[in-house]
Amino acid sequence: MLKSLLRVLSAASLLFAATSASADPSAASIRLYALDCGRAQFQDMGMFSDTGEYDGKPGVIADPCFLIVHPRGTLLWDTGLGDALAGQPDGKDAGHGIHLNVDKTLLQQLREIDLVPDAISFVGFSHLHFDHTGNAAQFDHATWLISRKELAAALSDSPPFGVDPAFLKGRDQSKIEQVDTDRDVFGDGSVQILAAPGHTPGHQVLLVRLKRAGAVLLSGDLFHTRDNQRLHRVPKINTDRADTLASFDRVDRIVANQQARLIVQHDAADFASLPKFPKYLD
Repeated sequence: MLKSLLRVLSAASLLFAATSASADPSAASIRLYALDCGRAQFQDMGMFSDTGEYDGKPGVIADPCFLIVHPRGTLLWDTGLGDALAGQPDGKDAGHGIHLNVDKTLLQQLREIDLVPDAISFVGFSHLHFDHTGNAAQFDHATWLISRKELAAALSDSPPFGVDPAFLKGRDQSKIEQVDTDRDVFGDGSVQILAAPGHTPGHQVLLVRLKRAGAVLLSGDLFHTRDNQRLHRVPKINTDRADTLASFDRVDRIVANQQARLIVQHDAADFASLPKFPKYLD
């Protein structure tokens, strides 16, 4: 009788463990790739703080894209400066003392892991500035996940600074999903778009939960440098200072509570710290 009871309890324990593992989103087979989608050199980084710390100082920022491969599909997070720039070996002057470079196309990098644009299920945008939407038009088959406020601003009569609405022209509107607040991309809690406005009206960040690496939060342009994150410096070009500070606080708390690894997307050191493509976090 006792042996039978122990066998039942053992079986129940195994069933509970299996159920718990399958319910844990971090137990899924998810991979996070960091792709090099360009870089920007600034003669004057002053725009990245409204309190003067960078005025007159030069700097370089990275411009990565990120690919999340999930059992239920794929998400491309931000699309970089644009592959057309790769055809200009010396890069391109964008005005305002900014020089842009792309060394290798996004499509070339995707081909290294046997992916073509039509294999991408979703394209998510932290926001719609040109350095995050440069390759968007190459992913017509995918569903685009865009903040409703961000899309409205881009399509207004006076688009915000840094937004080129041309990439939206001719876009099948049925393939755009307008995100109002937070969005659970695959429905299991493993990949979440989180509202973090302030840099732009509908700015978003991405939280990814991985089995081995744990939680990783991709900052979009909420922070441009590690010092901006650490010292809560607000860029001059942001649309709302109060919203920015509230988003700083929200993301800081999420990172602390989730024990997440924060990746400041534009920070060259943060980008370099990630596995070099085609290696990945999982």
